[in-house]
Amino acid sequence: MSAPHRHFLDVARSVTGKAWVDRLDAEAARHAGAIAQQQEISEILGRIVAGRGIGPDEAASFLTPTIRDLMPDPSSLTDMDRLAERVVRAITDNERVALFGDYDVDGACACALMARYLRHFGLEPVIYIPDRIFEGYGPNVAAMDQLIEQGATLILTLDCGTVSDGPIAHARGRGVDVLVIDHHLSDHELPPATALVNPNRPDDISGLGHLCATGVVFMVLVATSRMLRERGDSGLPDLMGLTDLVALATVCDVVPLKTLNRAFVLRGLDAARRGGNRGIAALALAARINGPLNPYHLGFLIGPRINAGGRIGDAALGSRLLSLHDEHEVLAIAARLEELNQERQRIEREALEEAIRAAEIEIGIGEGPPVLVLASANWHPGIVGLVAARLRERFERPTFAFALGPDGGGTGSGRSMSGVDLGRAVIAAVEAGIIAKGGGHAMAAGATVRPGQIGPFRAHLTEALAASVGTARAASALRIDAALTARGATTALCGEIERAGPFGAGNPQPVFAFPAHTVRFPEIVGQGGHVRFTLSSGDGGRVKAIAFRAADTDLGRALLGSGEAPLHLAGTLALDHYQGRESVQFRAIDAAVP
Repeated sequence: MSAPHRHFLDVARSVTGKAWVDRLDAEAARHAGAIAQQQEISEILGRIVAGRGIGPDEAASFLTPTIRDLMPDPSSLTDMDRLAERVVRAITDNERVALFGDYDVDGACACALMARYLRHFGLEPVIYIPDRIFEGYGPNVAAMDQLIEQGATLILTLDCGTVSDGPIAHARGRGVDVLVIDHHLSDHELPPATALVNPNRPDDISGLGHLCATGVVFMVLVATSRMLRERGDSGLPDLMGLTDLVALATVCDVVPLKTLNRAFVLRGLDAARRGGNRGIAALALAARINGPLNPYHLGFLIGPRINAGGRIGDAALGSRLLSLHDEHEVLAIAARLEELNQERQRIEREALEEAIRAAEIEIGIGEGPPVLVLASANWHPGIVGLVAARLRERFERPTFAFALGPDGGGTGSGRSMSGVDLGRAVIAAVEAGIIAKGGGHAMAAGATVRPGQIGPFRAHLTEALAASVGTARAASALRIDAALTARGATTALCGEIERAGPFGAGNPQPVFAFPAHTVRFPEIVGQGGHVRFTLSSGDGGRVKAIAFRAADTDLGRALLGSGEAPLHLAGTLALDHYQGRESVQFRAIDAAVP
């Protein structure tokens, strides 16, 4: 689809400095009409579908994605059959299996998914999650030795392991098989694992590189169940009942919500709403979630609570919570994660205030550097990824934030923007000897630096990414799906829009423009500085509205100071289920003076 070609509502520059453009060019607009007619849906839904690059012939499958229709043959993944055969042997021989996972949501879900599957056959796998601060990412020799001393004859690394040559070689040297299930990029020679399944390994041609690690684990379990079925086993685990874990990881790891990933999230949300995973249900209760679970709940309420353990507490809490059945233990862990999450929020607020001041100084007057690389000895290593994400959002450029130790070295986390491959640039920095350690994928990466390496790393990222950042920022106009009025923003419309979901990375939430509406009763609420208001149209329509973390931004100032003057507003729609009553909430992301 060619680039959008006209300003929406003639907004060439909004209060946040963006042009508003129609997401649909002429060809997509024609497709929208055909899709609406053929699928018997509204014009607005037709525009949303067409705006995601879907043609009339693909619309039916896009609106009803299923795992059955979209699941490829697991054997298309390199090394899959060898890896699945080894898992089958472990099940058959009732081996002592250890699971070594990452300390984020994807790692926790991957471990819980594999553990639940193996427990069905009577195995009780050991789960090991490294400490973020003292051990860092991925397997280490001491941890491998500990698992072997506990009797493990098979170690699976989940959401890690692709670049862990030394620890895997050490374990193999001690006579233990190691299976790697991962999705992270690597340009290195692969480690000497017994088998390694990673759709992003250089010799994999499956085309499944968009899966998170838990999605890859699900593919492994499909292959494993097939092998067990072929040899005559029955009573196999219900994999569809475990898709809640795949959905949670897919949303929280911010992988593209397209094809199979969309189907995973849709099916997984159904499973989560039934409450089959008591850990997810307990966190939903702790987060005071009203109404049926949706991707926002997974990504912004449940996911951060799981991550809180790995950031500032016990990294194994999340995987343990998600793999348990005992209700009392689940509730106790959920309560502990809630406490840690509140502490994480306090630490993050303090770090973010310092980081924003530092970023504003570094950017100065004008465009500033294409990449922000900030560091402080005051920041907790567990929250630097969150700081980087907030700065990337606020200053619209890739950002790395480092927590420094007393010697000037430290660990950092980076977040990128669409069209800028941060992970590959970090891997190149490792290969060039610019930083000690690092890796990741296009949208997120991690790095370890020795004293004196921050400056060279900043220079490397600036040189490597300047062109792609410039292109991405030039194309960062706000794309509008359709125009609405407050009266037209109904619960029925929200329900229809969800047919094009779930929304997230790769399938953006539809953005609607509300022409010449009035902002009424604006006020600042919450510790995050949200601006809450009522959006009113000239025909008497009204809708509840909020602009998150906007109080000290240009958008927030425009909302708070608009008075009776009309504004064009742009944002997304969501259903609110406060006190059991369903209503529409408008979430503002931009404004413009008519």
